[in-house]
Amino acid sequence: MKKTFTILFALCLALGTFAQKDKAYWNKMADGTSEALIKHFWGAGFEDYEDRFYFNYGSDLSDMSTNNYWPQAHAMDVLVDAYMRTGDVRYKEIFPLWWEGMPRYNFAGKMNPKDPWWNVFVDDMEWIVLAQIRMFECTGEKQYIAKARQVYDDWIWPTWGPEDEAPWYGGITWKTDVAKSKNACSNGPAALIAARLYNFFDKAGFTGGKVKNAYLNEAIKIFVWEKNYLFDRETGAVYDNINGKGEIQKNWVFTYNVGTFLGAAHELYKITGDKQYLDDAVKAANYVVEHLSDNDGVLSDAEKGDGGLFHGIFFRYFVKLINESDLDITYRKKFHDYITRCATVMATQGINSKTMLYGGRWRKAPEDNESVGLTPHLTGCMLMEAMCVLQPL
Repeated sequence: MKKTFTILFALCLALGTFAQKDKAYWNKMADGTSEALIKHFWGAGFEDYEDRFYFNYGSDLSDMSTNNYWPQAHAMDVLVDAYMRTGDVRYKEIFPLWWEGMPRYNFAGKMNPKDPWWNVFVDDMEWIVLAQIRMFECTGEKQYIAKARQVYDDWIWPTWGPEDEAPWYGGITWKTDVAKSKNACSNGPAALIAARLYNFFDKAGFTGGKVKNAYLNEAIKIFVWEKNYLFDRETGAVYDNINGKGEIQKNWVFTYNVGTFLGAAHELYKITGDKQYLDDAVKAANYVVEHLSDNDGVLSDAEKGDGGLFHGIFFRYFVKLINESDLDITYRKKFHDYITRCATVMATQGINSKTMLYGGRWRKAPEDNESVGLTPHLTGCMLMEAMCVLQPL
C-alpha cells in the first residue's frame, strides 16, 4: 500500500499541475507548436525556397522528400485549427499557396493526367479532401469544397464495392491498384467526407451531380460496412483491413483508425439522432483509453513515418466526442481526464520549450538542434489545438 501511495504521489507531482492549466496556457502552447510548424517545415519559409509551397517531411530542410502526400492534409488541418482559433490571417495566407503547391508536388499526380490531385492511395486523397472541406468551412471559399466534392465523386466513391462480391460485399478500397484490400483508413475517412458533403451541401450551393441525401446514404452505407467488418462490437477495437484473401487483419489496431471510426459515428449521430452511433463512438474511444495506453495513461511513442500521425488524428475526433453534450457524464469525465493527462505530459515533458517542436516522445523533448519529423510534430500540434477547444466539465 505504501509503495502504491508513493507511486501515486509521484504521479500527482508530475501530472497534478494539469488541473491548473488554464485556457491561456493551452492557447500559448498551441500558438507555439503551430507557429513552429510554419517556421520549421513550411518549405517557402526558407531562403532560396520561396516558391516551395509544401510542408517538408523533416524540420529545417532535414528531409525534403516529396513522396509523402497525406501529411500535407494534416498540416493544413492544423493551420485551419490555428486560423479558426485565432483569426490570425498569417495562417490563412498560406491556404492559396498550398493550394498551388500541393498538386505540383503530388508524386502520383502524373499517373493520372486528368487530375493533379489524384493519388494511387485512396486514403491519401481522402485526407486531402477532408482538409479541403475544412478550408471551405473557415473561409467560405467554394473552390475548396468544389474540389473536395469532385475528388470524392470521381475517385473515392467509385472504389466502393462491388456489393455482391464475397467475402467483402462492399467497402472502399485502400489503393487503386489493390482493389481487394478494404481498409479502415479508407472507409472511416470516406464516411466522414460523405457526411460532411451532406452537411455543407446547401452552404456550398452545389448544383448538378448527386442530390444531397445521396451523400448521407453513402456515409451510412460506408460506416455500416466498416462496423460490420472491421469493428469489434465487444471490445471497441477497429481492425486494420480485410485483405485480398478475405482475411481480417486483427493484429493491427491503430489509433487513427479508431479516431476516424468514432468521428464518423459521432458525425452520423449529430445528423440522425440515432443513439447507436454515439454508443459505437464511445465504445471505440474507450478501447484506446483502456487497451492502447501505457500504465501512466498515455499512448505509445511514435517518432517517425506514418505512425507519427496516428495519435494526432485520434485526438482530433476524440475531443469532438468529449464535447458532445449528450455524452454520458461518466464517460465525459473519463475521456476529459484522459486527454488532459496526455496533453499535460506532452506539454511539460515532450515539447521543447525553445523550439516548440514535438518529436514523438511523450516524456523526452527533442534537443534544441535535433531534427524532428513532420508527422510526430503534427500530432503535437493537433493535441495542443484540441486542448483549446476542449470544453470544461
